Amino acid sequence: MRQRTAYFAIFLGLIIVAVFQITEPMKNLFVYGIIICLFSSCLEKVDPKKLKETKWELTELPGLTLPATTKATLVFGDSLNISGKSFCNSYGGKAEIKDQKIILKDVISTRMYCQETDAAERAYMQAINQVTDAKILTEELQLWNGDKKLLVFKKVDQ
Repeated sequence: MRQRTAYFAIFLGLIIVAVFQITEPMKNLFVYGIIICLFSSCLEKVDPKKLKETKWELTELPGLTLPATTKATLVFGDSLNISGKSFCNSYGGKAEIKDQKIILKDVISTRMYCQETDAAERAYMQAINQVTDAKILTEELQLWNGDKKLLVFKKVDQ
C-alpha cells in the first residue's frame, strides 16, 4: 500500500510540474517531495510471510565470541511460534508482529548445564527475551532492541 502511494505521489508530481510549468524553485520542492515519498515507501517492514516456516542460524551476538563446537538456531513455525537451540538447551515461544515490529514473548527453555557454552547460552537467552524489532535482509535476520543490535542470524535451508 505504501509503495503504491509513493508511485502515485511521483506520478502526480510529474504531472503538476509538466502541466503548470512551475518556476524552478517550486520544481525543486516537488522533486524533493517526490524523493521523500519514494524513500519512505522503502522503510523496513517486518513481513510475517518472510518469517513463517524459516530456520536461522546465529552468526553474531555482539560483544561475545560464539562457541565453535555448537550452534544456536531460531525457527519460525507456520503460526509464528518460535523454537530453536540456544547452544546447549532447546527453547520455544511466540513471535508477535505489532505496528510493523516483532516481539518475541513467552520464551521458555530447558535447563541443562553445559560448561563450555554457559556464557553464550545465558547471553543468547537474555538477548532473545529483549527483542522488540527485526530487520530482514536477503539471507539475514537482525533482531534489535530499539537501536541496539542484539542478534544476527543467517538463513538456513530446512
